[in-house]
Parts: sequence; structure tokens; C-alpha cells
Amino acid sequence: MNITLETERLILRELQLSDAEAFFAMDRNPNVHQYLWNKPVQKIEKINEIIDSIRKQYVENGIGRFAIISKDTNEFIGWAGLKYNTEEVNNKVNFYDIGYRLDEKFWGKGYASEATFAWLNYAFKTMNIKTMEAAAHTENIASNRILQKIGMQMTEQYLEDGISWNWYELENNL
Repeated sequence: MNITLETERLILRELQLSDAEAFFAMDRNPNVHQYLWNKPVQKIEKINEIIDSIRKQYVENGIGRFAIISKDTNEFIGWAGLKYNTEEVNNKVNFYDIGYRLDEKFWGKGYASEATFAWLNYAFKTMNIKTMEAAAHTENIASNRILQKIGMQMTEQYLEDGISWNWYELENNL
């Protein structure tokens, strides 16, 4: 796969095993996992497994989550991208979702919105995806705001493992 997207401030490229250390620094932070079942990653080996799994999605589905890299500093900011879900989420199977996760030190700078806009544009214009889906923890104000900012509409709330989630959708009108 040879996809790289650029925005004004960001490079969005395939995740590599060389990203593991920065990815681990992000994912071991309890604040990053506050709305993700409060299960921060404890060992870097788990990050290596996650990266391998994402790279497998690149091959199987032609898409996946990508590293977000700062053009100014070349730092790993987090990840964003599309995922083709083959497992059931909110009673849905075989759909594309858009997602993101940033290291806490990069929160509140607009990076998630910038990366997500780029991926939504790629999904609709290049991949011709008909409907984009996303979910955000009901209490995660920032994440819900990002999804609304890129034009997604909350269509319902659902429970997963006793946790309330907002479900978002956006139809491709391009």
C-alpha cells in the first residue's frame, strides 16, 4: 500500500514498528484511555501487536489507521484514519469508520480535526465510500465535538459493556 496524505501541518502515513515507542508513550497514559474502558497499555509488546494488526488491515482492506506526524517537528502525534469493521459494533457489520487518538500533549491544537477532515475527504472522493460511521463515548466532549465539526450527525446512542456511546453517520454527497 502506498498512501500518504498531507495537510497544512501534518503528514499521515502508514504506521511502522518504528512508531512503537511513541505509540506506547501515548497509549500507556491513563488520560488517553479515560473514554476507552480505562485500560491503558502496560507493555510495549502490546503496541507491537497493535501495529502488526493495523498493518494486516492495510493488506486485507486497503486501509487502516495511520500515523499522524508533525511536519514541523517530525514527532508522532497519534493516529487517525479509516477502518473497515468486520466485527459487530452497534449491531452493524462490514462498514467503514473514522477514528483518531492523540498523545495528550497534542490535545486542543486542532490536529485531530485536521487529520480527520483529510481522511473523510479521501474516503469520499478517492474510495467512494457511501456512508462513514463513527462512535464516541457519550461523555467525551472533545471527541464528540470533532465528529460534529467534520459534519457527522449523531443518529443514536447505544450501550457496549455498560458504557454509553454516541453513534455518528455521514452520507457521501460528493
